[in-house]
Amino acid sequence: MVLVDDQELVRSGLRRILRRRDGFDIVAECTDGAEVPATLDGLGAGGVDVVVMDLRMRSVDGITATRAVVEAAGPPVLALTTFDDDEMLSGALRAGAAGFLLKDSSADDLIRAVRTVAEGGSWLDPAVTGRVLDRFRSFAPAPVAPAGGGVDPLTARELEVLRAIAGGRSNGEIAAELVISELTVKSHVGRIFTKLGLRDRPAAIVYAYDHGLVSPGS
Repeated sequence: MVLVDDQELVRSGLRRILRRRDGFDIVAECTDGAEVPATLDGLGAGGVDVVVMDLRMRSVDGITATRAVVEAAGPPVLALTTFDDDEMLSGALRAGAAGFLLKDSSADDLIRAVRTVAEGGSWLDPAVTGRVLDRFRSFAPAPVAPAGGGVDPLTARELEVLRAIAGGRSNGEIAAELVISELTVKSHVGRIFTKLGLRDRPAAIVYAYDHGLVSPGS
């Protein structure tokens, strides 16, 4: 992973939590968003599973850096934010961050969030889930209404997969939980997106919340 934060104290704290003996490998650190593209290029394709990104930095902020990573088809980004930073939260969402975590979250939550995002899942801190959903609805195109209305077009298995997506689980975690192959999970995800007219996992999360399949903090 790559850590991006302009405060050495914060990066030091992250290093103490995300230890190699627990399965984490910090391959690089950046002190500003401007350093991120070159750092990722230097590490090569597949060299980084996740970028842990602070949103407020002195020169190039985390929103701009996240957008650059996403546009370059780089690794997923876990954004670190503060509770009252709605402007940055909205910007990171638009830029394509895969997860949001409050800076005062517990070490266990940080570990779970990094692992989930690194494995292809999405992570929404329960404290900001409602606001993230509101922000997403404010600018995301409305999904195409399925012919049957609601989630009726989905099979029972597809509903299970949709709930798991909304819970932030990666394809690998869904496969293990449902005792099916990861390839089968990918097929289910593709059919869910097609049936419900969804573009991506964040849209699927919003859809699941809006239709009562999951609730904030569940």
